[in-house]
Amino acid sequence: MMDRTFKALSLLLSYPSTELQAAMPEISAALTADARVPAATQQGLAKLADWLATGDIYDVQEAYVMLFDRSRTLSLNLFEHVHGESRDRGGAMVSLLETYRNSGFDPVTSELPDHLPVLLEFLSTRPFAEAQEILADAAHIFDAIRTRLGRRESRYAPVFAALMHLSGTIVNTAAVAEILQQPDDDPTDLEALDAVWEETEVTFGPDPNAGCPQVRDMLAGMDTLTPLNRSA
Repeated sequence: MMDRTFKALSLLLSYPSTELQAAMPEISAALTADARVPAATQQGLAKLADWLATGDIYDVQEAYVMLFDRSRTLSLNLFEHVHGESRDRGGAMVSLLETYRNSGFDPVTSELPDHLPVLLEFLSTRPFAEAQEILADAAHIFDAIRTRLGRRESRYAPVFAALMHLSGTIVNTAAVAEILQQPDDDPTDLEALDAVWEETEVTFGPDPNAGCPQVRDMLAGMDTLTPLNRSA
């Protein structure tokens, strides 16, 4: 049975589209119905969903890009925060992809396997105890990103607060502090960002130029949603 909360959180962190905007009331309802998420965090998630639903699509897309695409310290590719560009990252990526496939999960996206919306999509298909164990391993990353988003007064911070609650673990403060030692990126410094991201992109999913499933089919209902492909 699909865990609607993990599905909803995956969609909140997906690249905004008009189709996603239309689905926000259903996504918000799924989150506010989950007693595992504290009321204060639910309120923050509802505010984010409302902003995504009603905001100008170009404004919300720009905000998303400035946060998650132009700020490496806010990257939604989780291994970026623990492995950087070391060889360990490639091995971890392959291992995660094998975990997906061994569980019968084949991501329909051009994103990397460690992309958080993809991981949450996978967790929505797994028993909660298993999902919670995986979240616990990444809780220090979630806390670091939540802290950085809080500094920017970002509406997205409650998503990571929710993930920390759902992980059911006490965060390793030393591990969080180690991640936070890296200075925040300046998303407006394009020259510096180009230098940071100059390495060749690695893709594990389908060819992003090969097209993607019809978005209206993906948004037909919470039980059949799949991750939004940014090439749509």
